[in-house]
Amino acid sequence: MTKMMASQAFWAGLPRDIACVAVIGAGAMGGGIAAQFANAGLKVILLDMPGPEGGAPDAPAQAGLARQVRIQGFMGPAGPGRVVTGNVVRDLPLLAEADWIVEAVVERLDIKRDLYARIDALRKPGSIVSSNTSTLLHSQLVEGMSDAFRRAFLITHFFNPPRLMPLLEIVSTPETDPALLQRARQAARQLLGKTVIDCRDTPGFVANRIGCFWMAAAALLAREHGLTMEQADAVHQAMGIPRTGVFGLFDLIGIDLVPQVWRSLVDGLPATDRFHRYDIAADPLFRTLVGQGRFGRKSGGGFFRKTEAGLEASDLATGDWRPAAPVAPGKLPGGGKDLAALLADPGRHGGYARAVLGEVVAYAADHASEIAADPSDVDAGMQLGYAWRQGPFVLADRWGLDRVAAHLHSAGLPVPTLLAQAAEKGGFYRDGHFLAAPAAGAARDVPLTAAGLRAQGRTILGNGSASLLDAGGGIGLLQVHTKMNSLHPEVLDVIEETLPLLGARLQGLVIGNDDPRAFSAGADLRFILSLIEGGRRDELEAFIDRGQRLFLGLRHAPAPVVAAVHGFALGGGCELALHADCIVAHAEVHMGLPEVLVGLIPAWGGCTSLLARGLQAGLAPDDAARRAAATIFAASQSGSAEEALAAGILLPQDRLVMNRDLLLASAHRIAVEMARQGYAPPAGLAVTPPDGLDLSDLAGEGSDYDRHVLRGLARILGGGGSRSDAENMAIERQVLFELVDRPETRARMEHMLGTGKPLRN
Repeated sequence: MTKMMASQAFWAGLPRDIACVAVIGAGAMGGGIAAQFANAGLKVILLDMPGPEGGAPDAPAQAGLARQVRIQGFMGPAGPGRVVTGNVVRDLPLLAEADWIVEAVVERLDIKRDLYARIDALRKPGSIVSSNTSTLLHSQLVEGMSDAFRRAFLITHFFNPPRLMPLLEIVSTPETDPALLQRARQAARQLLGKTVIDCRDTPGFVANRIGCFWMAAAALLAREHGLTMEQADAVHQAMGIPRTGVFGLFDLIGIDLVPQVWRSLVDGLPATDRFHRYDIAADPLFRTLVGQGRFGRKSGGGFFRKTEAGLEASDLATGDWRPAAPVAPGKLPGGGKDLAALLADPGRHGGYARAVLGEVVAYAADHASEIAADPSDVDAGMQLGYAWRQGPFVLADRWGLDRVAAHLHSAGLPVPTLLAQAAEKGGFYRDGHFLAAPAAGAARDVPLTAAGLRAQGRTILGNGSASLLDAGGGIGLLQVHTKMNSLHPEVLDVIEETLPLLGARLQGLVIGNDDPRAFSAGADLRFILSLIEGGRRDELEAFIDRGQRLFLGLRHAPAPVVAAVHGFALGGGCELALHADCIVAHAEVHMGLPEVLVGLIPAWGGCTSLLARGLQAGLAPDDAARRAAATIFAASQSGSAEEALAAGILLPQDRLVMNRDLLLASAHRIAVEMARQGYAPPAGLAVTPPDGLDLSDLAGEGSDYDRHVLRGLARILGGGGSRSDAENMAIERQVLFELVDRPETRARMEHMLGTGKPLRN
């Protein structure tokens, strides 16, 4: 298999009805959108204005591409190669090839309409055309355009940066072709990994309408309540909305956006809209900051700045700089964790929290049905677009809707109809379902989750550390639920109980979980160190031996095993995945074998699994061994699934999933297909290590102990001859315990646990 064919195989599980995308506008957003389409394995045409006379004609587009490389908009080194750059004067006819054309040019209606007329003359039938606008309405953009263009046109509002922000707002109209709209939604979910919310054609759509209102209200109410910026930000951090606080968020996104973004909202909304009450574009302090070029982090300071003397903050009354006085959320009423206590506080902090949350809940409830096809999407918009841990309706339920209503009465604000309806039904949510109003948006797939299966009473067996769930279709779901899903004896207990069920009660197994942070961070280091320091060598040997036996049991089980990896899949967690028949990897997974950082080597089959994968990929034995050794010794972790593929941790026959919400369902589908096709367990790894392997050059300027570790790796990955799975495990175990007995290893482990940083002694 050629490298290109291997690359394409990895993306084979993604939909193929969109193969080529054109993005017009190579700025921060356009370039980021282009990069994300390329991350999905698609061909991308990136166009911008021609370069200056006498220079490179495609310089602006090439600069946009280079910027995405620099800021890691691409998930792997192959991504930029999928992007073709050009300019709109010479290369606009290339649009005829595109299945989706995204416009991301300057927010000027005249420029966009002129471009649309040219696009309409070139695009192929059935292609999607969309704008990334955040300030203009759909109705404004398509005015005067052909009927065919109006049916094909959407607003697709991405959030910055497009690779990392999961939210995509889509605005359509009754004129929009329903089939085309559904095609765009599915592509956004499956190819781009986005959570899609359907928005009405109203100013700011959903997230910016509510988010900008919140930021404006929070900023001006802080001054009214006599709080400093530091105090106000601490209150927001305590409420989980968001980590930066409101003033920190202004500095992050740029205060220079206030005249354009906030003014466009105020000007586009009726005079009766409460947005006018918090017009920060007209506020003297904001105008002063903009006039002085104090835009935030991009300009070296806005509300906050770092100086040689330390952090400084702006005075909310005058804008003058003063030494910052940060407030820890834990110092607030409720200790930064008890929302009820904070909201009940009679002092300034509680009063401010009630004022801000009351305003936002009332505003969201007043306008939810006006701005969103599904009112619950207000919560999704604030969580995914503004990094709130919980949306305003969830927070209202936590506050208590009777208390929200009482606060609104005391503030002279009417109780919105939606809030009153929710109060009658016992809250906005019950059992995860939005109750206050029927959802009018498009029907959505309910993702497969471990929590959902547990709620349905589909637990087969388990303990406090892991569970086996019935995922349907004869497939089990093995879920680890320790801290960071680390592996210790109780987890192994569940694996041992699961193995006899494979091929009998269960025709396949998925290993995965719902934890947004980790598939598994590996073996519990504190547990291992406690055994070493406690002189409990027999227990440690039994733990390692048992893990080896059970992981081989998964490899050779009479039913297919599929690992659904995401977040951190490190050390023993990575090894667990490597023993599966197929790994289904979320695009943003971080995989690696960092054991060297604590003086150890992977001993649950990780070393020889990497060697075997290199041989499977067609590398010569010496090259496969050296690549495996380099990966292990560097203790690196991939920044994405594509990087894990390039490192040989993943194979082309493994599968990529762009959307985390679809991961378990994708793994389940593959397990079902493998079982139906007539599964036969694999033979042993059949590893033939190279003879006379010398890895000393990998140490570079490392320590003598680094060289000692490399000699151990050379024994595992070299030696010549053919070894069975049991022999591979035996030599990994032997080298591991030689390292366990060294004081340098214990020093590395203690240093890592004490500081969180590696010690290369």
